[in-house]
Amino acid sequence: MNKRTLKNDFLEIEYLSDSLRIVGLTPAGKPNLLADLRHVAPIGTPYGDFSFRGGHRLWHAPEAIPRSYIPDHGVSIHDLPDGVMMEAETEPGTGIRKQIEIHLAADKPKITLTHTLLNQGMWAVELAPWAITQLKLGGTAILPLPTGNADAAGLLHNRQISLWAYTRLNDPRLKLDDPFILFKAEALLPPFKMGYFNLHGWLAYWVQGVLFRKTFDVRAGLSHPDNNCNAEIYCGDQFVELESLAPLTKLQPGASATHTEVWEVFNGLDTLPKEMQQALAAL
Repeated sequence: MNKRTLKNDFLEIEYLSDSLRIVGLTPAGKPNLLADLRHVAPIGTPYGDFSFRGGHRLWHAPEAIPRSYIPDHGVSIHDLPDGVMMEAETEPGTGIRKQIEIHLAADKPKITLTHTLLNQGMWAVELAPWAITQLKLGGTAILPLPTGNADAAGLLHNRQISLWAYTRLNDPRLKLDDPFILFKAEALLPPFKMGYFNLHGWLAYWVQGVLFRKTFDVRAGLSHPDNNCNAEIYCGDQFVELESLAPLTKLQPGASATHTEVWEVFNGLDTLPKEMQQALAAL
């Protein structure tokens, strides 16, 4: 892997110059938070081998083979005053070109990632930008839930969860609670995947004394993939993923769709809200 680096006094970010991936997120004095999957065998597709590599990537939903697994090679890097813009070649088969802009704050452990999908093809494509962050095992994923009524009388549902065929409701890593779903990211098979509509607009991961939080815009009222999910978690025996999704859109030729995440990294348990501390203590 050909790595390049951005850093300030709080964080070091490693990204690749030959693939559209962020592979390092290292707080000062701590290990890299992102999973390294270079040892995982690639998946063969009609367009070449797809390598997971680990770290953070941009896909477009809904997931399908080979559509989701087209290799993101031919990357060009453009320097920005506070970061870089990474752009892959247009995907064969879909006509979609992917871009990720990385903006690193100068004075805090904060990164803004702008994910863009451009339709370079000759027909409209229905898709949703999908930002996937693979993290090392050993921590706890924190997924906030709505707790108030959806209507004044409290008669309508206020939560919805999507589950995949391989997901076990009795998975010992899962703790359903109010106001959080907690998931202990330990090596176990079969894998676990769950999605839901996250009204809070953030997901977090607590590991080795560090809290990683990614926030994103909540666009209620618009259709999202996977039975209206804007947030998903996946965990197997080698990594855990925190995923955010933008609304589905029919992207016309020449048009683009963007999805922004803000990453923040906090050191020390004192940065956690009190109710989150209590939930983690009970896990």
